[in-house]
Amino acid sequence: MKIGILYGSMTGHSKKIASAIGEAIKVEPQNVKTKPEFKKLDLLIVIGGIYGGVSHKGLLQYLNSLNKESVKQAALITSCCSGSQRQDRLRSILEEKGIPVMADEYVCCGNFLIFRLGHPNKAEIQGAVDYVKKIIAKLSLKKETK
Repeated sequence: MKIGILYGSMTGHSKKIASAIGEAIKVEPQNVKTKPEFKKLDLLIVIGGIYGGVSHKGLLQYLNSLNKESVKQAALITSCCSGSQRQDRLRSILEEKGIPVMADEYVCCGNFLIFRLGHPNKAEIQGAVDYVKKIIAKLSLKKETK
């Protein structure tokens, strides 16, 4: 299974999450700033924050350049101060391009200024790693049964 990890980070939270996932599954995370070229991925893991109610602008722009020939499906991981906002705009962009997005999305707390300091914490980062491992196991099982 060919997997890519893409992140956009303004505060370092998404990079921290992407690095932990990359280490766990042995995939090098790619910063959206470098405009990586993904080819024929079975799964693209997209990690980004919500800033003032809006998804990372670099991720929004980059995802607009993808096509369903490059990426079979995607999974979203989000950090935000509320710990509850989802990447609805990212999801819409991918789905409009014919790239299915996993129904569940991992969302954890981030911090902003003095609010929610210490987030994402170790448990939340581990939760993101576990979420990805679970998806990979599910996709691998589906592939085996075909």
